[in-house]
Amino acid sequence: MNTDPISDFLTRIRNANSAGHKTVVIPASNVKKEITKILFDQGFILNYKFEDDSVQGSIKIALKYDKLSKVPVIKKLERVSKPGLRKYTNSSSIPRVLNGLGINIISTSKGLMTGKKASSQNLGGEIICNVY
Repeated sequence: MNTDPISDFLTRIRNANSAGHKTVVIPASNVKKEITKILFDQGFILNYKFEDDSVQGSIKIALKYDKLSKVPVIKKLERVSKPGLRKYTNSSSIPRVLNGLGINIISTSKGLMTGKKASSQNLGGEIICNVY
């Protein structure tokens, strides 16, 4: 039994990155699918595929590495809001990640989106994670 599936999702990606794997397979959910789409749109992962072969389905993610030095593109992937301590923010005080070089993923009333997009749409919400 997993009490925090988003944290498990981030940990699987982090572990596969540090081990140098090309792909990682993760059990699917709607929130995980949205986070995967955001990571792809922002250029942190190479590709993804949603497979609905079982009851729950799975997400197959191709990780992205630097071509020359083989260093992972994702340097840090950290959970901000945890089940025991939720972190909320309004649109005017969304924190910047690594002075604007990273992204934060925020759960708003209009769905999951990056901090910049939420700020431009004047939306606040729960800070899910930071990526850089």
